[in-house]
Amino acid sequence: MNPVREPVREHGGAAAAAPDDPVAPDIVVITGMSGAGRSTAAKSLEDLGWFVVDNLPPGLLPTMVDLAERSNGAVPKIAAVVDVRSRAFTTDLKSSIDGLGARGVASRIVFLEAADETLVQRFDSVRRPHPLQSSGRVVDGIAAERELLRDVRGEADLILDTSRLNVHELRGRMRDFFGGRSVRGPRVSIVSFGYKHGLPVDADLVVDCRFLPNPHWIPELAPMTGLDEPVREYVLSRPGAQEFLKAYFAALEVLLAGDEREGKHFVTLAVGCTGGKHRSVAIAEYLAAQLSDEGSDVRVTHRDLGRE
Repeated sequence: MNPVREPVREHGGAAAAAPDDPVAPDIVVITGMSGAGRSTAAKSLEDLGWFVVDNLPPGLLPTMVDLAERSNGAVPKIAAVVDVRSRAFTTDLKSSIDGLGARGVASRIVFLEAADETLVQRFDSVRRPHPLQSSGRVVDGIAAERELLRDVRGEADLILDTSRLNVHELRGRMRDFFGGRSVRGPRVSIVSFGYKHGLPVDADLVVDCRFLPNPHWIPELAPMTGLDEPVREYVLSRPGAQEFLKAYFAALEVLLAGDEREGKHFVTLAVGCTGGKHRSVAIAEYLAAQLSDEGSDVRVTHRDLGRE
């Protein structure tokens, strides 16, 4: 599978049910912080052919599955947007998902979040109060919601930080993850970043490339990026680079195999250097190409490229 070169780039069963058996739908629960893009994510899935239910009380998830099963396959994919407007939100959501799991119905949780300052700006731009701020400030509502959603975030299959994503980019990320292709193992998202811009909050595993010499100090390489062949060759040929990659791939083989056994659908790997321009970009591209060659479905995003 050859890499597709785009800003967010992509590198490329159960036993059949008896005719009279109900067909369990694919279930995705979209939740997370208010203002982080739940509606946009839901619209993206609707465009991909999912049946979307907005503001569904978590306790009604089993009812939706029952209705879908009775449709004899007419509703194969359901996306439910749930939020904290339900007073028993956390308890009801966990109970419903556990109940579905006991019935053999797999569900996935997509959790959307963003930085506090981003959420404040978004609420200010639409001149709407946060649903939990009561008589306080927007930041008070955000803090309360983060605390309420802490356990749900910990159980999420996919966490998307939308702080630096516009509407079109978020839709693109959802298409990447839910485009409907059949793949082996979890889908892998690799994010390069610069430590000076902060850690990606949605990463499952973070590695630090700052032990490698920085091309920034090589005059002819400084204006280039890790996407340019001279920088790539420089980074990958430095002492320790190949040893690191060999050890990292050995660890990933164990991690991804375990994730596949556990039924995990998404894994986000973050690769960092100082500014997110040279080393992390080159290493992320190399990792993506290698994992793709081994049959994984991989996409790579260079979060901080162009911010220098």
